[in-house]
Amino acid sequence: MSAFRRGAIALLIVGAAALAIAACGSSKKSSSSGGGGAVSGKTLDVYSDLPLLGPLTSATVPVKNGMELALSQVGNKAGPWTIKYTSLNDATAAKASYDLGQCASDARTVATDSKAIALLGAFNSGCAEVEIPIVNQAGIPMISPANTYVGLTTNEPGSAPGEPQKYYPTGTRNYLRIVPRDSIQASADLLAMKQEGCKRVAEANDKTPYGAGIAQLIELTKGAYGVNVISNTGVDPTAPNYRSYASTIKGQGADCFFYGGLTSTGGVQITKDVHAAIPNAKLFGPDGMCSTGWTDPSKGGVPTSLDPLMHCTVATLDLLAYPGGKTFAAAYKAKYGTPENQIDPYAIYGYEDMKLILDTIKSLGSKGNSRSAVLNALFSTKNRNSVLGTYSFDKNGDTTLTSYGYYKVKGGQVVFDKTLKPTVVK
Repeated sequence: MSAFRRGAIALLIVGAAALAIAACGSSKKSSSSGGGGAVSGKTLDVYSDLPLLGPLTSATVPVKNGMELALSQVGNKAGPWTIKYTSLNDATAAKASYDLGQCASDARTVATDSKAIALLGAFNSGCAEVEIPIVNQAGIPMISPANTYVGLTTNEPGSAPGEPQKYYPTGTRNYLRIVPRDSIQASADLLAMKQEGCKRVAEANDKTPYGAGIAQLIELTKGAYGVNVISNTGVDPTAPNYRSYASTIKGQGADCFFYGGLTSTGGVQITKDVHAAIPNAKLFGPDGMCSTGWTDPSKGGVPTSLDPLMHCTVATLDLLAYPGGKTFAAAYKAKYGTPENQIDPYAIYGYEDMKLILDTIKSLGSKGNSRSAVLNALFSTKNRNSVLGTYSFDKNGDTTLTSYGYYKVKGGQVVFDKTLKPTVVK
């Protein structure tokens, strides 16, 4: 899908959602605190919105678990405020992944809740494109534990015309993310390919904002790392197979393959087909692929015979290497029973996402129920000591964290290999 058509669809959905919000003006559920006002009463509503159906659940359920763990540790309280947490699901059974219509519906649910103080999400950048403008109109802070698409916050290469301004109709930023954006991840992926000796890299992408964006950034940045990217092809994420595409890149002499996309948007099938055509090709994926949904056949992933060829990047590092990683992993294991070496990397981001909003509300005392005060405090976050390490937010809502984890695959499990510290090329 072209950038123009993608934006047009998003705008149509956002426009319909805005009309729906306006139509609810007389409802008791309508956002009386829209525009950044104070929430009445002693209970504040915090929402998350994640795809909780399909292959992505191998990552999103741990995100949700991490959020619930952080909340349980403080007894559902943030200073004088009681926190009511609601987990929304932006996936549909028909798609087995996030659905833009459901994303818009979930965003309306949050935007028209007079007690809503924050939305934690979205998980997918395409969903965020639809949700940000809706909750922006209500002045509700939105913090993502996973979005990396550059256009959500900047106009860097890889963004589409009109980005990021079109996501903020009020003119005030309300969106932040605690993962480094794709301009940094693209550099990490190129660094990994260079270290693995790739000579001719073929790229495919799923045409989503996230997938097409990361693939384009790799193509634009390749010169800085001396990696030869021979092609970047948008593919149909619903295709039954990609044998024709795989045959094409075999003819191009590809020795490495990168898929810009998700496990749920053709990631597993295209990996299988490329491997069948080019058995020795090294296989790479970004954070949208870096989970057991891609690597574990018992969860719908590829056969374990491909393990030695698979490589991926994700913003998280080895959990035990983080300042608060050991304590987090032990607490997560105690609550959910997951062995420390099997905790999905995204879990710690869900934990920090929730902890950040709880700490921010608490720090404001009696003003913790003010959307505008919470938003201002979030953007003023400097040198925060967290389980992820020390970070701040810039004026765009981007984190100052820049390291990416490099993962390989063993026994169907994604295993941390080393930390990549790429040079960010703008």
